Amino acid sequence: MTNNSVGRIAVIGAGSIGLFYGGRLAAQGHEVRFLMRSGYKEAQREGIHIFSPDGDTHLPQPDIFQTPSKIGPVDLVIVAVKTTASSHLPELLPPLLGPETAILTLQNGLGSEEFLAEHFGAERILGGLCFVCLTRRTPASVDHAGHGTLSLGEFQRPAAPRTRSLVEAFQSSGIETHLVENLAAERWRKLVWNVPFNGLAIAAGGMTTDLVLGDPRQLARCRALMEEIISIAGAVGHAIDPGYADFQIERTRSMGAYRPSTMVDWQAGQEMEIEPIWGEPLRHARALGIEVPELTRLYGEIHSRAAETR
Repeated sequence: MTNNSVGRIAVIGAGSIGLFYGGRLAAQGHEVRFLMRSGYKEAQREGIHIFSPDGDTHLPQPDIFQTPSKIGPVDLVIVAVKTTASSHLPELLPPLLGPETAILTLQNGLGSEEFLAEHFGAERILGGLCFVCLTRRTPASVDHAGHGTLSLGEFQRPAAPRTRSLVEAFQSSGIETHLVENLAAERWRKLVWNVPFNGLAIAAGGMTTDLVLGDPRQLARCRALMEEIISIAGAVGHAIDPGYADFQIERTRSMGAYRPSTMVDWQAGQEMEIEPIWGEPLRHARALGIEVPELTRLYGEIHSRAAETR
C-alpha cells in the first residue's frame, strides 16, 4: 500500500464485518477481492448485499475467490476473521503479500496486532476498531442497524500517510472513520463495551443489550465490569476517563434489542473469542496485582456456557 493510494484490497473473512466494510469500499469503486467459503455460491448467484437504514448496497458481480493464491498479491489485506481462526492466517496471508502490502486487522480484543506482527513484520500492521451493529443475514448478506464508527491506527507507531489514505477511503465510502494515534489505548476503550455487553449477554443465557440495561442487577454488573477494565487500562498506561462508562451505557440504549456478536456465536454453537476479550485483560490484571472480582466471575461464567455447547 503506497502513501497516497489504497490500491488493490483483499478481504479475508467474509462474515458480517468483512462483507460490510469490504462491500462499502467496493461500492465506492475500490478494487476489493473477497476470500469466501460458505458464501461463495450465494455471492456467485446473487451478489453481496448490505441492508441498512442508511441505504442498501448491492454488489451484483463481486470479485470473489475460494483460495488466496487465486487472489494474488494486493496492496492491503483486511483481516476480518474471528480470532478463533487466527491460527490459519500464517497459511492464508503469504500469497497475498507483496513487498509493501499492509495488513489491517479488524479483529476483536487484545493481541491480534501482536500475532500478525510476529508472523509478518510489525511494519506491515495496522489495526481497526469497529463500533457497529451488524448481523449476518445469509452467507453473502449482512444487516446493518445504522450505527457505527471505525477507528484506525498504526501498530506501535504514530499515524502514517498510508493510514490517512485509508481513513479517507472509508470516509468516502460512507463510513464514519477516525484516525487514532494510540491504537493500543483504543483497544482498551473498546473493551469497556465488549467485556460487559458481550459477556453478560452470554452469562445471562442470551440477554440482548436492552435487557441488560433494563435489569438493575445486570446494569450494576455492567458498570462494575466497565470500572474494572478502566482500572486495568490505567495501570498499563492507557488512562480512560471514568465518565466513558456512562457514555457507552447511554450510547448502547439507542441500539435497542441488539445481540452482541459473541452471543450470536454462542447461540449458534460456534467457538467464542474468549481469550482476546476476557482472558487477556484478566491476565494483565493478575500480573499487576489488581483485584477484578467481576471480570474473574464473568470469565468463569463464559467458560461454563462454552462447555454447555460442546
